[in-house]
Amino acid sequence: MFSGIIAGIGSIKQASGRDGGLRLVIEASALDLSDVQPGDSIAVNGICLTVVKKNGGDFTVDVSRETLDCTEGLDAAGAPVNLEKALRPADRLGGHMVSGHVDGVGEVVAFTDLGESWKLVVRAPQVLAKFIAVKGSITINGVSLTINQVDDKKSGASEFSVNLIPHTLLMTNLKNLRAGSRVNLEVDLIARYVERMMQARMEQAEKENNGKEQGK
Repeated sequence: MFSGIIAGIGSIKQASGRDGGLRLVIEASALDLSDVQPGDSIAVNGICLTVVKKNGGDFTVDVSRETLDCTEGLDAAGAPVNLEKALRPADRLGGHMVSGHVDGVGEVVAFTDLGESWKLVVRAPQVLAKFIAVKGSITINGVSLTINQVDDKKSGASEFSVNLIPHTLLMTNLKNLRAGSRVNLEVDLIARYVERMMQARMEQAEKENNGKEQGK
C-alpha cells in the first residue's frame, strides 16, 4: 500500500529483456534504500514492483509482459520515474490509499501554466469514467491528486483536470508532461469497492424480481 506522496525521482538505468518482460535497474539515489530488502515493494511511476536486488543507490525489479502492456513509462532506459516505498503501519497517510495497481492509461490533453500553479487535463479511458468525480482522488504516475473538474464526453471517455503546485512539479516527473503524453492512472480504491457493492446489490435485486415474476 502507498500514499501517492512521491519520495524522490529516479531513472531507468538499464532495461533488458527477460522471459517476455523486462528486468529494470532503477537509479534511486534520491530515495533512502537503507531499509529496503529483496522482496520489498516500491512504486515506480505508480506501479507496485518487487525489489529483487539492491546495489548501492540502485535497485532491480522484474516487470512482466502483462504489466508492460497495461502501463506506460517502464520500457525506456534513461526515463525519469516517480518513486515511493511501501507504507509502514506507523507512516502518515499524506495523500490517499494507493494500491500501486494501475487501472488504465490516460492521455494528457493540455498542460497550462496558470502562474501560481499548472492545470493538467487528462483524458481517461471510458471504463474509468464512473470512478472519476469532482473533489475525488486519483493517482497520476504514482502522484496523489485531487480532481477539480470533470467533463464527460459523448464518446464515453472522461476528461478531468487537476492543479499542480510548484512543489509537486519539483518533486515529481509530472513537470515533463506535454499534450499527448500517456500517463498511468489509478482511481480511488474506495470508489472501486463502492461500485462493486452497488453492482452486487443490483444483481441481487434483479434475481429477486425475476423470482417474483416466475412465482406468479
